[in-house]
Amino acid sequence: MSETLLEVKNLNTHFFTEHGVAPAVDGVSFRLEKGRTLGIVGESGSGKSVTSLSIMRLLQEPAGRIVDGQILFNGRDLVKLTEKEMQEIRGAHISMIFQEPMTALNPVYTVGTQIAEFSLSGRK
Repeated sequence: MSETLLEVKNLNTHFFTEHGVAPAVDGVSFRLEKGRTLGIVGESGSGKSVTSLSIMRLLQEPAGRIVDGQILFNGRDLVKLTEKEMQEIRGAHISMIFQEPMTALNPVYTVGTQIAEFSLSGRK
């Protein structure tokens, strides 16, 4: 039986501007089982980055906010955690490679090698 590592349920993230509300993520749901890989693809502007930033709780508040949904990581709802609790999770248990991979990854090594190195360094 598979163990759910990450489950996003009906995620809604909006940006509140002087011109009104801009829904950036509308009802996104998915589940990632331990040991599996998930790819999120879509057109430019479809909400991939905002979904990832929401999961990591790295939205620029107060403009960007998760307005509904759950983000369950190892059974804990990340939406309800304090910033201090999120800081303990970020990097040590869950990470994100931003859209400029040249600033985050070494082009001399494969992505797989770099991810394996991260995992073997004691950060899981």
